[in-house]
Amino acid sequence: MIVVRDTETLKGKRLVATIGFFDGVHLGHRFLIHELKQVAEAAGLPSAVITFPEHPRAVLHADYQPKLLNSFEEKLKHLASTGIDYCIVLDFTLELSRLTAKEFITTVLADRLHVDTLLIGYDHRFGHNREETFEDYVRYGREMGIEVIRNEAFQIDGINISSSVIRSFLKEGEVEMAARCLGFPYTLIGKVVNGFHEGRKLGFPTANLDISHFGQLIPAPGVYAVRVRLENTVVWKRGMMNVGNRPTFNGRQLTLETHIFNFDGDIYDQLLLVSFVKRIRGEQKFDSPEELAVQLKEDEQTVLDLFEKEAE
Repeated sequence: MIVVRDTETLKGKRLVATIGFFDGVHLGHRFLIHELKQVAEAAGLPSAVITFPEHPRAVLHADYQPKLLNSFEEKLKHLASTGIDYCIVLDFTLELSRLTAKEFITTVLADRLHVDTLLIGYDHRFGHNREETFEDYVRYGREMGIEVIRNEAFQIDGINISSSVIRSFLKEGEVEMAARCLGFPYTLIGKVVNGFHEGRKLGFPTANLDISHFGQLIPAPGVYAVRVRLENTVVWKRGMMNVGNRPTFNGRQLTLETHIFNFDGDIYDQLLLVSFVKRIRGEQKFDSPEELAVQLKEDEQTVLDLFEKEAE
């Protein structure tokens, strides 16, 4: 996959393209991209995904903090794995946001990118205030020599898969359903920072994660079975993560604390990836640290049993 930031480098190539933010690059996106590649192959033209580095709402509303399924860098890696020819990265600007769908199709898709065929996700809308309909897109495209096709929804258990559906599952702690929709386990990335060291006192030292730079969605509070690895390694280690406010210690801020099994290294300031496997229990407040320590031993055994069962 060639990442294109300067569209002049395409030198007028005609393309079969789709457009969207593609947060998560989930199975619904992959279904669309599979169809895109089929159409491109039949037409003898290269395939292209047109996307944006920043969430459009974050550009339009300065105080909006999107909760994303992956970082832009991770999105590019996932898109590359689909086998498309080009990923065209457009900066989403206020000027771009003010274009009507007709203006966008005319000035960007036709004149600038030379799109021959445009595939659109079943629920995708674009143009200023998303005022125009799919039928409008077809008509505008026809005027510019672009065939516009709407793709069908991809379903699991009768549910149309979308980024918002996956976010809903994560907010409920249903990381297994999120993984089914994504096609891979939901994974957070963050920097290991100093924490409160309460876990170490209880015999469960933790790596505390700061994900603020990446702006990803944090799953519901609770204890999770996870796999972790440092960004510059390939080995996934088993562990368990607590997402919550540390109610036993009257905590007030949300923390992400990961206990890595059979590991005792200094990884401060390194980037850590945490992949969610299953939610073991919700967040609880215990009467004492000692009572919490007993529960953590039970949680550890539950997680170990889970991984052993997976390995059978």
